[in-house]
Amino acid sequence: MAGDEDGEGGRGGCPISRRQLLRGGVALGAAATLAGLGGCARGDGDSATRTAADDGTRQRQPFHGPHQAGIVTPTQAAALVAAFDVLGRDRERLRELLRRLTGRIAFLTQGGPVPALDPRLPPADSGLLGPQVFPDNLTVTVGVGASLFDDRFGLAALKPRHLVEMPAFPNDALDAARCDGDLLLQICSNTAETNLHALRDIVRHLSGFVGLRWTQGGFLPPHTVQKLGRDSIINLMGFKDGTANPDAADAGLMARLVWVQPGQGEPAWATGGSYQVVRIIRNFVEFWDRTPLREQERIIGRHKDSGAPLGMRREHDAPDYAADPDGAITPLDAHIRLANPRTPGTRRILRRAFNYANGATRSGQLDMGLLFVCYQSDLAQGFVAAQTRLNGEPLEEYVKPVGGGYWFALPGVPEADGYLGQGLFAG
Repeated sequence: MAGDEDGEGGRGGCPISRRQLLRGGVALGAAATLAGLGGCARGDGDSATRTAADDGTRQRQPFHGPHQAGIVTPTQAAALVAAFDVLGRDRERLRELLRRLTGRIAFLTQGGPVPALDPRLPPADSGLLGPQVFPDNLTVTVGVGASLFDDRFGLAALKPRHLVEMPAFPNDALDAARCDGDLLLQICSNTAETNLHALRDIVRHLSGFVGLRWTQGGFLPPHTVQKLGRDSIINLMGFKDGTANPDAADAGLMARLVWVQPGQGEPAWATGGSYQVVRIIRNFVEFWDRTPLREQERIIGRHKDSGAPLGMRREHDAPDYAADPDGAITPLDAHIRLANPRTPGTRRILRRAFNYANGATRSGQLDMGLLFVCYQSDLAQGFVAAQTRLNGEPLEEYVKPVGGGYWFALPGVPEADGYLGQGLFAG
């Protein structure tokens, strides 16, 4: 990237730029550094030094369309979810909020120069990305929570039929300070700094309209992201994650599984949107790391090295549970068998998960785990059914959901003069 100062770092003299240190990271030095160092393993013989033409800063996703970007978009290396409470009770003010938010997302995702203002005034931009805002493969996906449909804005009759505040499941230890919110922004890009820039820009432009409720960053190894579709990511428990995810490039499949369609009993404005679930799932990694490998594999239902289902050789081999009715090969309570029993009527969800690392707890344990995000057109048949099957699984001994919620990801903005959530104000 133009303007970067590359230096030597790491063994073997791998050049590590400021952007590489942040690539795939969260707003934590250790996590960002570890994820960024993964970008040194290029394997193509070229120098690791990148130019503005090939470092990803000019990648952009289209903003306008029937659906929001960031759902079926190929997963980026860095994520940041931010929940907000809407201030006030004025319906027209809510409309103005959504118009302003739409304008900022449209600009940030496409990029452009920062306007120069009178230096006696605050600058027009934080300056985190320099004088030119580059898109960096940014997507900002906006969801609305059940609380937005209370009596403040007269929207109760328009609430999506499955949208409720996320209940506590049996293994949950939900922290109210990290749950729910009127609005949720899922911000994803190639680097953590681009996500932070977008968040600061939006908070600035929505000052007086919203209050920030909570945030959570997430990351994926960049070299893994480049291969998604062939290899799945590895989560912080060391296992392949999301292997059975449906193909997001299959438009027909996404229409059946992800996008709300007419005739589903939803309000008309919701067509083209999707139910969004966010779960902050802490992993007790110290305990897990002391668990025998064979037990780990039986809990998950996969071989740790290859990601293949137990008794199979390749990650994407499909287990035949019908031929293993007693669980001799894959235990009946293995995570993958409960999550997707591969029976008629099992409805799949589209996962878009990230790892997270928040440092250490007050008791001196590592606070890290999975920032789980998924989308589906039917919340009850999708996530809720899957989570109900998972209740009581052996993996619960090693994981603890601590935050998140349910939102409805708004339909996209097909026209240049439209705005997110416009259908809520029709008529």
